[in-house]
Amino acid sequence: MEPAARPAQSPAMILARLRGALSLIPGLIACAMVALAAVAVQALELRLFGRGWIDAIVLAILIGAAIRSVWTPPASIRPGVEFSARTLLEIAVVLLGASVSAATVMAIGPGLLAGTAVVVALALAVSYGIGRLMRLPHRMAVLIACGNAICGNSAIAAVAPVIEAEAEDVSAAIAFTAVLGVAVVLLLPLLGAALRMTDVRYGTLAGLTVYAVPQVLAATLPVGAVANQAGTLIKLVRVLMLGPVCLGLSILTAVRGREGGAVAAPARAVSLHHLVPWFIVGFLLMMAARSMALIPAAVLPALAQTATVLTGVSMAALGLSTDARAVARSGVRIASVVILSLLALLGLALALIYLLALV
Repeated sequence: MEPAARPAQSPAMILARLRGALSLIPGLIACAMVALAAVAVQALELRLFGRGWIDAIVLAILIGAAIRSVWTPPASIRPGVEFSARTLLEIAVVLLGASVSAATVMAIGPGLLAGTAVVVALALAVSYGIGRLMRLPHRMAVLIACGNAICGNSAIAAVAPVIEAEAEDVSAAIAFTAVLGVAVVLLLPLLGAALRMTDVRYGTLAGLTVYAVPQVLAATLPVGAVANQAGTLIKLVRVLMLGPVCLGLSILTAVRGREGGAVAAPARAVSLHHLVPWFIVGFLLMMAARSMALIPAAVLPALAQTATVLTGVSMAALGLSTDARAVARSGVRIASVVILSLLALLGLALALIYLLALV
């Protein structure tokens, strides 16, 4: 007997899918408007002060959270907001993979490459330990640890769906990390001057401690081209750690879920989808494609810009999903953990620099 043919989708099913897609539009528009407002504020900063003190991605969260604190979004925009906060963010993470080249990473040398990985691993452990000692919830401690050790807002945003973090936790971690990131950019050159660091040492210090790639540029360009190149390369190694860290967290999350589930849960195999999220696979594939020159160089700027736009819209969605008053109630402990974690990262970075005796 021949197997029955797969039935075609009925008009009702097609209509339901169409309605589902259309339901995303109001929320997408709301998030896009908040993201555009953030870009406008950043442009105003540049016009008034000659530089952007707060990145548009951070502003998108702050503006969205401010709106959310005085206005409860109607049900009509929630599907689009949720889609932006998760799916668009996952797509942005995939596109970020095209900005990392294996050849660029290997150019810094095996000693500093391995040392950077060790610093990231130790910083993750120390920061998570500080968070738990300060009685932060597990997910919040993980978010802060990843943001501190890897790449600030991008790491927090990428790790959030892996550990199934709440929007309020994500926004709180990003907000405090972002504020401290700006302070690091402003204060790090003073520290480098006080320690009389060479350009290579200062660039390495910036690459190991500054959260975002644009912030590394801001912290190193005033010092010189050598510091800028060293800082950028080290920063790319930290970004590269995002894939393995997310993969490890996805496995740990799956194991924790099975251990905390029903009696029958351990007998069931964990699906590959839960062990290896699709966007992490996409990130690694994009990085491999970049390394093998499968992505035309002319396309790379467009991919980076698209990732930036999607991230901005996603951060606006996170802001609109968060009640700022709830974040403020837990702010003191979070701020303390972020500051202590950064000081620990700074100590680890200085130890590596002097251990390797960089010139």
